[in-house]
Amino acid sequence: MGNRVVVVGGGWAGSAAALTAKQAGADQVVLLERTDSLLGTGLVGGIMRNNGRYTATEEMFAMGAGHLFKACDDTARHRNFEFPGHKHASLYDVSKIEPAVRRCLLEHGVEVWMFSRFKEVEYSGGSINAVILESDDRVEGDVFIDTTGSCGAQTLCTDNGNGCVMCVIRCPTFGPRVSLAGKCGIPEKTGKKADGSYGAMSGSCKISKETIAPHILEELERTGLAMVPLPDHLIDTKKLGTKACAQYALKEFAENIILLDTGHVKFMSPFMQIHKLRQVPGMEEARYVDPYSGTLGNSMRFADLSPRDDAMRVQGDIDNLFCGGEKAGLLVGHTEAMVTGALGGHNAVRALAGKEEVILPKSISIGHAITTVREEMEFEENMGNKYTFSGSIYFKKMQAEGLYTTDHDVIAKRVADAGLTNVFEQRVM
Repeated sequence: MGNRVVVVGGGWAGSAAALTAKQAGADQVVLLERTDSLLGTGLVGGIMRNNGRYTATEEMFAMGAGHLFKACDDTARHRNFEFPGHKHASLYDVSKIEPAVRRCLLEHGVEVWMFSRFKEVEYSGGSINAVILESDDRVEGDVFIDTTGSCGAQTLCTDNGNGCVMCVIRCPTFGPRVSLAGKCGIPEKTGKKADGSYGAMSGSCKISKETIAPHILEELERTGLAMVPLPDHLIDTKKLGTKACAQYALKEFAENIILLDTGHVKFMSPFMQIHKLRQVPGMEEARYVDPYSGTLGNSMRFADLSPRDDAMRVQGDIDNLFCGGEKAGLLVGHTEAMVTGALGGHNAVRALAGKEEVILPKSISIGHAITTVREEMEFEENMGNKYTFSGSIYFKKMQAEGLYTTDHDVIAKRVADAGLTNVFEQRVM
């Protein structure tokens, strides 16, 4: 039996899937990334461990899949701090995280192929045989994991956003994202904004540190957070409804410039016209960090969501395809991408080994979230919702179920009671 795993898409989900596939005993794991860097939107993200993400993070450590979370902890600029609506957060350094993740993957024996955008897929008899790259190289595999994400392509941003704003996805440079499941003819869903239009807009952009007032920068670097009140005429609550990151759709984010220190200045707004931003005291010389055109908009997300079961197996006419990240549904965030990707990678190898796939129970937050989101997405009226461990709809559910905790002993016991301690470290073939 072959055991070559091909992961398509090198964001947080793909990186996690590749790592757990290797941990599970796959001889060869190939991670295909179309750009020159791993992590995708993780290159401008950085927020970890806020609210219920703390619980999910510690569950992953207890289940033996903490390597990438450790990389985030090790590169954190700020730990255990609060910002509006969020407790015990940490901020990894967006300038240091990608090399740290790449080293982790290589040390574990994952083959990382950059500049490897796929354009076509070969499948027959209900199984994928290979993907064809733009270089015309044919990459064969025994099982495939679709972690291509849900951003773009440019047509999504043009039709449902503010046009291409040269975001970190960098479609003009490296070509648009391609859905592996979609190329197999599997019908996929699209998330919606509050007004019913397709997609959702990424919720933050970057500002150069050198361009904000010294007193704001000092507070930001000292505490990790700076809040600058907006003049009344610049307050725009309507933008809150456009964001994919519904956990930050709080009035504080409409009434203030909220800045987080991720190495760059993370501005917690999807966009703001530069001439308006410069009307805010202390921001008179502010400049967005390229390539973002943060004056006009941000990347559009939640196109092409794959139907899947709770083992992360894609449902349809293909029997050797798994998924993770935003491909797996209306889950928002790095933590959410890592947990679904890790489960997909592990179960892909279990499938190759002919062993029963792992379904995480609802007694732990990750299992509860994976099942809940799948069930919610069965109803069209829920496609405008967004789910995350850190706020909004799902965090409330998590709290109501008594799953949210920062007690490591409680978390470890839950995982142990489910028989899942170090499950991701177990070789299955």
